[in-house]
Amino acid sequence: MIGDAPRMDKATLPSSYPLSRTCPLDPPAEYGRLRTEEPMHRVRLDFDGSTVWLVTRHEDARAILGDTRFSSDFAKPGFPARLTSQPPGPGTFIRMDAPDHTRLRRLLVPELVRKRVDALRPAIERIVDELIDGMLAAGPPVDLVDAFALPLPSRVITELLGVAYEDRAFFHETTKVMGDQHVDPQTRLTVRNQMRDYLDRLVAVKEAEPADDLLSRLVQRREKAGVSRAEVLGIATLLMVAGYETVANQIGVGTVALLEHSEQVEHLRAHPEAMPAAVEEVLRHQTVIDYGARRVATEDVEVGGRLIRSGEGVLVVLAAANRDEEVFAGSDRFDIGREPRDHLSFGFGVHQCVGQVLARAQLEIAWTALLRRLPGLRLALPVEKVAFRHDMFVYGVHELPVTW
Repeated sequence: MIGDAPRMDKATLPSSYPLSRTCPLDPPAEYGRLRTEEPMHRVRLDFDGSTVWLVTRHEDARAILGDTRFSSDFAKPGFPARLTSQPPGPGTFIRMDAPDHTRLRRLLVPELVRKRVDALRPAIERIVDELIDGMLAAGPPVDLVDAFALPLPSRVITELLGVAYEDRAFFHETTKVMGDQHVDPQTRLTVRNQMRDYLDRLVAVKEAEPADDLLSRLVQRREKAGVSRAEVLGIATLLMVAGYETVANQIGVGTVALLEHSEQVEHLRAHPEAMPAAVEEVLRHQTVIDYGARRVATEDVEVGGRLIRSGEGVLVVLAAANRDEEVFAGSDRFDIGREPRDHLSFGFGVHQCVGQVLARAQLEIAWTALLRRLPGLRLALPVEKVAFRHDMFVYGVHELPVTW
């Protein structure tokens, strides 16, 4: 148990980040020891060589993410990121602070509230069923990542934005390349620019002939909201990139976690009404934002008994906070019967994920249909041989061969 972990002296505390996992379905064991011994700890980031505060305790994570004295602006001095001198592109509000963050987010929020997402659920259900139809036609084994986890969020986003049916194959292939960190940076940049050019043309279509879709409504409301056309284009790009990779990887690694607990899967098959709570447990237990939430202090702030000085970077390890025993008893145990509460997988505070209702809907519909229509669903290889994404900021699996 985490509470029984041996005390670490200063010499054994980790000095660099990221840390390595010993079990692919659990975060590094050092997080548990850090929460006990030194929950606010200074480390060097291997990504850019900067020194930051590593935050592993749930209480401290909420305090920082909920405090506007910690900036999300990548261009701020001390921010823990590569290429910090580059300002965020127009519309990229996740990398901005108020007032620009507030102005841009306010334009998008009405499109992703529960009422809008509920109206989209029949389309999501249709897409999920079509993808499973394809899996059944192909016959096992099937790579769940390629056949299901990747195309689902891509197709949902095209539905949301109002992309023409004949353009959806281009959209799907482009998002696959943009989400693949093994593709060389120049190719990814070229593909990203192609996508941006396409979205620019799509915005022009929505301006000329508005329809009943998210992008049309953003275009129609943007002037009143004080948002430029370029910023609408940036918001659309952000929706595509952020909403695609996280959901796809959550489906992949979440399916592994579920299938490794067969008795809980059988309970879900018998009681599909338990799926919303199961989704929350998967989100908590398998936190895919593996790198963490990055911030920089804009003034001196005391958190967890430590003084973080202005200009010092902070990295909030969401996976560690989500395994805090003080909040989640038996936190390393995967338990779909756990009362859903307070996990930080979608962040916290003003930057809490604006698309979380849509993400939850996709996960709930996806796993409900997979378990119902593929009653024998199981891994087609031992879990030790699954290709997990240890080399990327978003955790997940590269491939997931399944059978039924």
